[in-house]
Amino acid sequence: MTRLTRTIAVAALATALAVVSGCSGSNESDGSGSDGSLEKVTYLTSFGNFGRDSYAWVAKDKGFFEEAGFDVDIKAGNGTGDNIKTVVGGQAEFTPIDLTGGLLQMGNGQAKDFVAVAGIQQRTMAAIITLEGNGITTPKDLEGKKLADTPGSVVRNLFPTYAKLAGVDASKVEWVNGQAQTLIGTLAGGQVQGIGQFVVGKPTVEGVAKKTAVVLPYSDIMTDLYGNVLITSTKLANEEPDKVRRFTQALLKGLEYSIAHPQEAGEILHKNVSTAQAAPAAAELELMGAYVRSAGSGAAVGTLDSERIARSIAILQGAGAIPPGLTPEQIINFDLAPKS
Repeated sequence: MTRLTRTIAVAALATALAVVSGCSGSNESDGSGSDGSLEKVTYLTSFGNFGRDSYAWVAKDKGFFEEAGFDVDIKAGNGTGDNIKTVVGGQAEFTPIDLTGGLLQMGNGQAKDFVAVAGIQQRTMAAIITLEGNGITTPKDLEGKKLADTPGSVVRNLFPTYAKLAGVDASKVEWVNGQAQTLIGTLAGGQVQGIGQFVVGKPTVEGVAKKTAVVLPYSDIMTDLYGNVLITSTKLANEEPDKVRRFTQALLKGLEYSIAHPQEAGEILHKNVSTAQAAPAAAELELMGAYVRSAGSGAAVGTLDSERIARSIAILQGAGAIPPGLTPEQIINFDLAPKS
């Protein structure tokens, strides 16, 4: 082999190695390790394992998380207050919480060091659900009744504001503590006359109680409030923004798929959580579709609007639920949130 031939061969080999090296580094963008391993992440559902939270299981089952470089451990959440503590404490990286509940927690100094990075529902789904025969058809009928919910839930924490705006004397309503998985049974068994729930819980309540459910949506009184938002710790958002973006995109992909295929999503939830029934889960997702998509605005799924959040803050401040001073930028990381 001549010197020129050897030189050409070496150059060709170097070029080939560079191409291979470049290809082998492509996994870095999806978060997987150099050996193809997936990054472990813990995710909390918003509240138990109902149809409204099945989109996380769908993102896992359909491979959306894996495509983004994650091995996700999905655990049942227990409402806004507890979920914030778990994420801030480092026991989980991501969870949905009700944005209004987060505003109340942050505005009153009960929680900090977390930020929202995507919207799940464009309107609040917070509600009180009762059963026909309990004498509750309007907010005023709640006076003199016993209601149950978890202590940290947004329905319970927002109730004084809801009551004030709806003309209800909150001091005449008794609240007792309950757990996410037992609330519906408590209502069905007659221990309480109403429970804190999301509006999409109506099919599940009716399936357990075998009675017609009556729903009092908070959105009838407070129209500007968002529903659930995806949160993470401020530390993770600041230190690993690419990780947050990749996880958010994968989760929202699961959300969009679930809304478009509610029957399949219900079956996926049941496959992963045997106590969750597919049919009620699918019915919840069908109801939730109208809350996930921003009616008339054309905004992409997951977006958050600063002006709407400012109006939500103003509603809470006007009702005396939080003191002045809170701004949208304190609770939302608009750099990480999907753009409309």
